[in-house]
Amino acid sequence: MKKFKLSLASQIFIGLILGIIVGAIFYGSETAQNFLQPFGDIFLRMIKMIVVPIIVSSLIVAVAGVGDLKSVGKLGAKSISYFVVVTMIAIAVGLVSANIIQPGVGVNMDKLEQTDISTYVDTAETKQHESFVDTIVHIVPSNPVKAMVEGDMLAIIFFSVLFGISIAAIGEKGKPVFRFFQGTAEGMFYLTNMVMKFAPIGVFALIGVTISKFGLESLIPLGKLALTVYGTMIFFVIVVLGLIAKFVGFNIFTLIKLLKEELILAFSTASSEAVLPKLMEKMEKAGCPKHIATFVIPTGYSFNLDGSTLYQALAAIFIAQMYGIDLSAYEQITLMLVLMITSKGIAGVPGVSFVVLLATLGTVGIPIEGLAFIAGIDRILDMGRTVVNVIGNSLAAIVISKWEGQFNPPADNEKLEQVS
Repeated sequence: MKKFKLSLASQIFIGLILGIIVGAIFYGSETAQNFLQPFGDIFLRMIKMIVVPIIVSSLIVAVAGVGDLKSVGKLGAKSISYFVVVTMIAIAVGLVSANIIQPGVGVNMDKLEQTDISTYVDTAETKQHESFVDTIVHIVPSNPVKAMVEGDMLAIIFFSVLFGISIAAIGEKGKPVFRFFQGTAEGMFYLTNMVMKFAPIGVFALIGVTISKFGLESLIPLGKLALTVYGTMIFFVIVVLGLIAKFVGFNIFTLIKLLKEELILAFSTASSEAVLPKLMEKMEKAGCPKHIATFVIPTGYSFNLDGSTLYQALAAIFIAQMYGIDLSAYEQITLMLVLMITSKGIAGVPGVSFVVLLATLGTVGIPIEGLAFIAGIDRILDMGRTVVNVIGNSLAAIVISKWEGQFNPPADNEKLEQVS
């Protein structure tokens, strides 16, 4: 008799549902939150524990395997070009949706609770003092070990790429180092599979704390905003990303099915980082060359946050509408360009979407105080935009692989199904 076994995706989904139920039952209970929080924190800490070693070892091995600075430079240029175009489309979709649906019109601010956003304000003020040139300079780490400790993704990628090229350049002498990092990468992916066994418990705890703390009732006063955000993100994934996928000969629904475990996990934890190791592994198995998957996806975490930028554009217009401010077409184009710049390179900053909005709203005369009204449901909205970010970066790996003429998917759909 065949032994019944639940897939990891099913286990994570069950954890999600149970977490919602438990969170709703113990709504407002600090005891329940204090009990569940450590389980969620342990899972996220385990994920953070493996992310940097995986990126460093995988990227060094992948780039050393290519061994050509010109090829890596061309890959970087194509990736950034794609990220800029898709990000602009995401911002435009957010702006158009907000203008058509007008979720901020008629909202009574007297009935909304304000949340303390002082920590975000402090971070935003620090970031506002940094110019675009400062951001570029910051990509080059003065101390690569410090960059790894702080999880500075762009600096880590910069060092790993150069080190990988250097290993390839010294030929035979570099082979022992190459094998060391190759073994490290394989060991870290095995460790990832071990950590993922704890995912259902982590998801249960994190979603339980979220629902217990904020409750489903928190969505009611800002229900129109929440529905607009989620509806627009669904449209963006199915229509915009769907058309991009179709253009390169891939089906967006196949990609979603392929990543079902990672999408449930990303939604539950509101953390793209939680799925980064498995994402690179799956996209490689789906047909993307190792050097492309391990370069494009981590880089996309800083430059290609489609869900976040779409939300930022929509939220900015929502706050303007709430205050009765009518932004002209010129001001909205200005907002788009400023968002394009401020959203780059700060993926590791806590509450990144809020920090970007705080750094942006003042440029077009929108009161930053308006963010305090939507901060209460930000975690719930963050869950959705994290899913869009994950899908967008996975598709980016396929697009760049196709662009490079190196996409090599399994021979048939059945084998592709086995990847998931």
